[in-house]
Amino acid sequence: MTVTTPTPSGHAVRGLTRRGLLARALTAGASLVVGTGFVAARDAAWAVETVALKPESMAVLIRMARDIYPHDRIPDRYYALAVKPHDDPEQARMIEDGVTALNTVAQAQGFDGYLDAGWEKDRVAMLRVIEHTPFFQTVRSGLVTGLYNQKEVWPIFGYEGESFSHGGYLHRGFDDIDWL
Repeated sequence: MTVTTPTPSGHAVRGLTRRGLLARALTAGASLVVGTGFVAARDAAWAVETVALKPESMAVLIRMARDIYPHDRIPDRYYALAVKPHDDPEQARMIEDGVTALNTVAQAQGFDGYLDAGWEKDRVAMLRVIEHTPFFQTVRSGLVTGLYNQKEVWPIFGYEGESFSHGGYLHRGFDDIDWL
């Protein structure tokens, strides 16, 4: 079955077949699969649709988010949810230009693009080159709330959530310090 997606102009864009998606996922070395209008996980059941951004740019944002705030125990789907707000027509030009600049930095360091750098230290070095740009600052600042305000990641950090509605922290674990 071939997937077709109508564009805003009404033209249908031929996408991947299910077989093609699976083949791409199984042969890809990366953890993300980029398709026509979406980015999906290679080893998990999630995908994020793109509207204003190229799927490749969304994949860069997801990897970039993990490199800026690295947490090995947080799955990529939460990073994808954190950067999804940047898939906005008003931000699209800045994000696409920023991704292009980041890929240019990667190429200057001998990689085909940011996603092709296999080592985190190489990608972090690339991010340091662009960290002063509005693109980087927009993505980084959006991640603070976009990632850490997701209630689903709180248990990973051992955070039980706000305590005000339960009478505060005093009698909800604040006094259970057994090492003092």
